[in-house]
Amino acid sequence: MARALGTKFVMITCVIGVLHGCDPITVHKISTTILDGAPSMPPADQYCQELTKKDAPGEHSAVQSTAGGIKKDMVSIHPPYKEARCYDCHDGSTDKGLIEPPDRLCFVCHPDIKKKYFVHGPVATGACLQCHDPHSSREQALLKVEKKKLCFVCHKEKRIAEAMHQKVVDNGMACTDCHDPHDGDVKYFLR
Repeated sequence: MARALGTKFVMITCVIGVLHGCDPITVHKISTTILDGAPSMPPADQYCQELTKKDAPGEHSAVQSTAGGIKKDMVSIHPPYKEARCYDCHDGSTDKGLIEPPDRLCFVCHPDIKKKYFVHGPVATGACLQCHDPHSSREQALLKVEKKKLCFVCHKEKRIAEAMHQKVVDNGMACTDCHDPHDGDVKYFLR
């Protein structure tokens, strides 16, 4: 009996230690999976109100500790997120939690993207989060990966004009120096 209690205590201590660095949503998901009787998350409206009450107008300091969001080393921060305007994108009254389906959400504020003749695949399907983080990033333009490496996450196929492309990459240029990553009026999105 004492041995079983000791084992449970060690397991719970380990879980708490792992969860210590996680954001509240992750902690809640893990807690409710492992522990019976864990309280449910508050409604999205209440959660966001609590965050914004703690913040000074125009700042989002509470998010630093609660959602793992804005940190000092963030290079780019989405303005609605920085200004705690959660409801520009989020709707706490729906199951999805967004004002539009994910594949249309970014175009609410960025309608001029996807207007040209040639459209990059992820943009055409509204998969903006393949390349961009929605809240904050250590990279410019909310990119998930360094600009020079981003295209190579998906594009592993052999390049047309392989030697020229290799020379460009070797000289420190990014694909976006010549190609528009969203859309274009010219084939291959050339600028």
